[in-house]
Amino acid sequence: MILINRQETNPFFNIAAEEYFLKNFSKDIVMIWVSSPSVVVGKHQNTIAEVNLNYALENDIPVIRRISGGGTVYHDEGNINYSIITTSENREKLVDFHKFTKPLIEYLDSIGIKAVFEGKNNLTTGGKKFSGNSAHVYKNRVLHHGTILFDTKLEKLEKSIAPGEYTIHDKAVKSIRATVTNLSPLLPSSITLDIFKNNLAAFFRQYYNIENEVNLSKDDISEINSLVTGKYSEWDWNYGYSPTFEFKKTVDNSEATLVVEKGIITGINITGELYNESVIKELTEIRFSKESILAGLKKTVSDPLDADIYLTLFGFRTNSS
Repeated sequence: MILINRQETNPFFNIAAEEYFLKNFSKDIVMIWVSSPSVVVGKHQNTIAEVNLNYALENDIPVIRRISGGGTVYHDEGNINYSIITTSENREKLVDFHKFTKPLIEYLDSIGIKAVFEGKNNLTTGGKKFSGNSAHVYKNRVLHHGTILFDTKLEKLEKSIAPGEYTIHDKAVKSIRATVTNLSPLLPSSITLDIFKNNLAAFFRQYYNIENEVNLSKDDISEINSLVTGKYSEWDWNYGYSPTFEFKKTVDNSEATLVVEKGIITGINITGELYNESVIKELTEIRFSKESILAGLKKTVSDPLDADIYLTLFGFRTNSS
């Protein structure tokens, strides 16, 4: 097993790196890394249903889909991510969250924090969640990864994943909401995030008998960036991959019902005073995104205030609101 040193904080790069090392290396790998503010949704989730898109857009928080299942998580400079990639010929035993989280639980116990494995894949302390975990199997290899809330901006976390003011009907995997906590307040002030992270890396080195530490090569960086460009920065992956869903929202006495397939609006019904055949026609077969909807409204609604009302009807806040 090797430890790969990771200094990058670009969330697109960091999520892409996991897939790259999973699919292109044969050695078992441990990585510990931190990303700038971002929302990361599970592979089988509906981005529109999981993320407060208005808050994310207004605060320049990117939304990225990962290759593993599970629920939506928030990353920032106060959150530590750890990835463990292993190989086994027995595919039925590849995914084992108890085994995967055991070293983290032991590390925390060594510094005075009692961590408990709860549910399918969460870690809690004092009844509050601080770590969510997920996995993805590729051939005879598995990527296990998890978050560690150390000093995350919890208010931003809550706002980023707060439900929108609309109704979504779908068959996507839903996140299970939980009360969360940071670990930093439970530790002496002298233990900073960097110290915690470095000590965790040292614990992993001993736990897994890791002898080799490596840095990303120029080829690694180039390949990961290609994966970012071709997949992880693409709207079709982050939004369009969502399962088919029905969207409903009411504004005053009007209601909009949209059917969205692969991120594309395939059906619209508007009732009440805001019924407009031109709007319905123009917005059908376009992306369900603020940018695309606003562009369509500019072609069909002459009054900017009316366009703002329609934009609100479709779930997005205007720049002036």
